[in-house]
Amino acid sequence: MKKERPVARPLGQARTAPERRQILVVDDTEGIRTYLKNLLSGKGYDVSIAASGAEALERLEQAQPFSAMVLDVMMPGIDGIEVLRRSRQLRPGLPVIMLSVVSKASSIVEAMNLGATDYLSKPFEEAELDAALARVHGEGRSDPSDPPRAAGRDEAEEDSACWMSDKMMRIHRILEQVADADVTVLVHGESGVGKEVISREVHKLSTRRDGPFVKVNCAALPEELLESELFGYERGAFTGASNRKAGKFELANGGTIFLDEIGEMSANLQAKFLQVLQDGEFTRLGGQADVRVDVRVVVATNRNLEEMVSAGLFREDLYYRINVVNVFVPPLRERTEEIPVLVDHFLRCYCQKYRREMIRLSDQMLGALLKYPWPGNIRELENMIKRVVVLQSEDSIRDELTTPPPVLEDPESAPEELVDSLDLTEGKISLREIGRRAARGAEREALRRVLYQTNWNRKRAAKLLDVSYKTLLVKIKECGLTD
Repeated sequence: MKKERPVARPLGQARTAPERRQILVVDDTEGIRTYLKNLLSGKGYDVSIAASGAEALERLEQAQPFSAMVLDVMMPGIDGIEVLRRSRQLRPGLPVIMLSVVSKASSIVEAMNLGATDYLSKPFEEAELDAALARVHGEGRSDPSDPPRAAGRDEAEEDSACWMSDKMMRIHRILEQVADADVTVLVHGESGVGKEVISREVHKLSTRRDGPFVKVNCAALPEELLESELFGYERGAFTGASNRKAGKFELANGGTIFLDEIGEMSANLQAKFLQVLQDGEFTRLGGQADVRVDVRVVVATNRNLEEMVSAGLFREDLYYRINVVNVFVPPLRERTEEIPVLVDHFLRCYCQKYRREMIRLSDQMLGALLKYPWPGNIRELENMIKRVVVLQSEDSIRDELTTPPPVLEDPESAPEELVDSLDLTEGKISLREIGRRAARGAEREALRRVLYQTNWNRKRAAKLLDVSYKTLLVKIKECGLTD
């Protein structure tokens, strides 16, 4: 279960080394090299310097036991990115802290993807370098459950679970570097992996953290309603528009707007959204004047946008606009170390919410949870634990852990299965009633399976079932289905 988090050393506190570690400083500017050598030597490090990428690679080929490398990105000849790439072959485990006077998002992401441990923008504070070196030497996070630190962050309990795995830690380091760059972030991954958590973290880490965070699910509304939701409307724009209404972009002014399921946005709205990204302005429905906004845009999807672009289902120019920083969130089955902490969090959360006695899962059940493939990811885990709390029994989820939810292959086979399952008692039920129950059950089962297949994307489900969006919503309500 969750360990107690140790007290973290303040980020600005200078490092005192119990042993003299060797640092390689690579920078083409003599003043920077001299400054870093004097600064780090005063903190107890042995410092070697290199004035170019070629000289840095020569030193890496030697047998010196460097514990870290501080590497400038912008250098003539062999630049920092190329040195970083080659260093992965020469010294695979060497921590590398990148330095650059230009806070360029693409360079940051490329460096982190190549294995850079941290990234500092010039001019940097001494405390920032102290903290980066402390992290690469294992002093910044002494316990696996201790999440990444960022100034001004609230270290909520759910964060400690989400950010404890190595893969999520890597994502967090990228978010820390791009948060203040104010560029568009594209978050993608399977449904339920925590894309909204990633999006909120971008907002929390940015200079917009005190501004609003506005979420819009593009798959939850039909095109006409989504347009008015995003951009607002003027009085009289359509029947029932008795007053002007501000859209979500206006409400997010000065903050961050999170557009979930961006792949479900229609071609018409894609064009209008592109205008907002390019010019920072739009017009309300029924309006004439342009409305200017200053928002940070984060989008998320569980679909392959590149394939959609190739198929003509998504605008290519919009795709390149939103794909500035691309963050892939791995599925829960690849982050199983988070499961025990998430289970503990959800147990305490729902025991408190539903006023149930606090319970703990057995070791056998935890073992089953770790082996389960989690097609619904964290959302599925949360729903399972909620059921355990409400029913106060592990039995409610035991079968699901051994039998994954079915995939719809032949909906027409459902009526026969449901008729077979009816408890027929002589003289108690008519043939008409049997037909009614079978039809209702088959309809509910078909709806449930299609909604599961589409990750509750109602627009896609309506197309698969060949019904209108409105009819689907009515049927979902009649059948008592919930996401």
